[in-house]
Amino acid sequence: MTKMPEKERAVGMYRRMYQIRQYEETIYYLFLEGIMPGTIHQSHGQEACAVGMIYDLRKEDYILTTHRPAGHDLAKGVSLRSMLCEMFGKSEGCCKGKGGAMHTGDLSVGAVTANAIVGGNLPIAAGVALRCRMMKTDNVAVCFFGDGASNEGAFHEALNAAAVWKLPVVYVCENNLYSATTSIRLTCSLEHVAADRGSAYGIPSEVVDGNDVLAVNEAAARAVGRARNGEGPTILELKTYRIGGHSRNDACGYRPEEEEQEWFAKDPIHTFRKRLLDEGVITEEELVKIEEEITEEIDAEVEYAKNSKDPAPESALRDVYWEGGTL
Repeated sequence: MTKMPEKERAVGMYRRMYQIRQYEETIYYLFLEGIMPGTIHQSHGQEACAVGMIYDLRKEDYILTTHRPAGHDLAKGVSLRSMLCEMFGKSEGCCKGKGGAMHTGDLSVGAVTANAIVGGNLPIAAGVALRCRMMKTDNVAVCFFGDGASNEGAFHEALNAAAVWKLPVVYVCENNLYSATTSIRLTCSLEHVAADRGSAYGIPSEVVDGNDVLAVNEAAARAVGRARNGEGPTILELKTYRIGGHSRNDACGYRPEEEEQEWFAKDPIHTFRKRLLDEGVITEEELVKIEEEITEEIDAEVEYAKNSKDPAPESALRDVYWEGGTL
């Protein structure tokens, strides 16, 4: 079992995971009620992957995420207010109301705007990592992708380039067993869909319990350390599971009930909460207070976002082409 860190650090990780869960549950019901436009792809059950990987990154490091970006972006420091404003299509949104749930991000905190194309962010991450090296920094890029993306050509092209050029990038496969509604067992004969393939390019890899935030964090430290030291890329394959469906309209009828129950029992938030209490890191009263504070903050920011300004109609013509300035 991974060693429990000091209280402040352990509780900080729990706080962030709980915030992500509550944020996503809140917007889920807002979408169901027709209060929010668009659609959502949620990361219920995968919070330990986001928090464990990102918790110790610097502001100047980069993350590149997918159509399921909320947990990653909140973990990297994109503000709760700007995320909720984005969900409501408001001008104060992190992408000025133009991105929606699948395209959040904020470069000021190193969160590259999410890319909803499966595998589309993999070569971009190689480019971002190349920039870090060309600028002679020791910053790194952390790129998240799902098991399905490992079947895309972009996966192989990006890994080959990253390996040949020894780029400071960590590729993180959140293997939740399903590519949308298709089991990975039907599309790949490997047990570890990303880690096993990485060996073909000479890239070291680790397979990690993606529902254990501390195990993920320890693996992240090793991989990020390699990248900072000029030792090149690493692949981390985090074994996890979506509690909900691929998107808000997915009833998950394709998943065996026994499989769901097995994974639901490994809920990363519930299991980490129990461990915090069992090991005497924090009391039940303290945890409840933290949880109530997070819920109250989210509720307040929802109200703020609802009443914030809509984008001006002419803003639809901006941010389409480069308008000058420093790249």
